[in-house]
Amino acid sequence: MKLDTNRVVVLISLLMTVTFVIVALFSKASNPIPDFTVYDNVKDKKLAFFEYMLPLVKEQNSLIKDQRERLLELRHLSVSEFSRAQEDLVTKLIKEYRVKSDQLSKEDINQLLLRVDEVPASLALAQAALESAWGTSRFAVQANNLFGQWCYQAGCGIVPARRGEGQVHEVASFTNVAAAVASYMRNINSHRAYDGLRAARASLRASGESISGHAMAEHLLRYSERGHAYVEEIQSMIRINKLATLDQPPPTQS
Repeated sequence: MKLDTNRVVVLISLLMTVTFVIVALFSKASNPIPDFTVYDNVKDKKLAFFEYMLPLVKEQNSLIKDQRERLLELRHLSVSEFSRAQEDLVTKLIKEYRVKSDQLSKEDINQLLLRVDEVPASLALAQAALESAWGTSRFAVQANNLFGQWCYQAGCGIVPARRGEGQVHEVASFTNVAAAVASYMRNINSHRAYDGLRAARASLRASGESISGHAMAEHLLRYSERGHAYVEEIQSMIRINKLATLDQPPPTQS
């Protein structure tokens, strides 16, 4: 059989491109966080921070999008029609996204679709920048924690210097920044404190409107003890740094 040389060349080129992207992402996810203190110019520091974080945010959103698309395929099937692989997927996501379920049902799919959805890149970047002081905080450098996330088991992270008497929380430690991004998005998509954010996101998606970080930030009152002041600072950072351009319009599927 005669080989189509041009086709082979295209396939090899595509394979090399995919391999390069995977290697680049793995390298960025695995390596220690860069030293952002080397930048004297604030604009240069911000640019370097966003260039480092954006691929990690996009990668996690891509994984979530894939999960969502697989769930959307199940909306028009009865549970009895699910394959074993589909059942396993739903069961896994129910646990991962903390959906209360006694028995697998179509309502589980509806609840998961509220939770398994992308977090606007502008919101993730603004929160990472604020919570980590642009990647320079002690918790960012020592624990890869750029989102101020807490944990509650002894030794799970770093004990804050100002932890009050009787408090047991620590600032969570992550093996790499990619893991911190994944944990942050899982928190936004599953914690009851952000039910309002998820409901607003679902409403915007259903009406075909843009899901912006600025709009979603309105529902972060419980992310910080600062409440409204925190929300306003996140929205200000999105506006000043022109991060809204990163938020993609919703797909036609809802």
